[in-house]
Amino acid sequence: MRTLSLTQEQIQQMIAHVDAHLPYEACGLLAGRGSSVENVLMVTNQAQSPVRYLMDPIEQLHAFEWIEAQGLDLLGIFHSHPTGPETVSPTDIAEAAYDVVYVIVSRSNGIWHTRGFWIQDAAYNEVTLQIDSTSNQP
Repeated sequence: MRTLSLTQEQIQQMIAHVDAHLPYEACGLLAGRGSSVENVLMVTNQAQSPVRYLMDPIEQLHAFEWIEAQGLDLLGIFHSHPTGPETVSPTDIAEAAYDVVYVIVSRSNGIWHTRGFWIQDAAYNEVTLQIDSTSNQP
């Protein structure tokens, strides 16, 4: 996938979620069709760590079931790097388990930034996040 389309509202939902869980990393799932995100699903970071995330397995399972019941696909996984880096970490690369876009929400100088990455075969490439000011919601 070369681009992932999100609305400004969805970006704000992710930022609000990660900001509310400082100083820990926060995480969630992005569901949609094709390359367009339709829903942002928040999942608890069971690790409660400023440098790691581990999705709560029950919440993750419920989110996967909801995605399937809605006829959507898992398009992405997002998590925060509260103190950087603004790119994937060696841990992110080692633990990437899905063929989806990994969105990193990082903070520098008090401002949140989002970047997307495709991780495969212990390497990564940046994915363009196309931000639309209108809503994808039906």
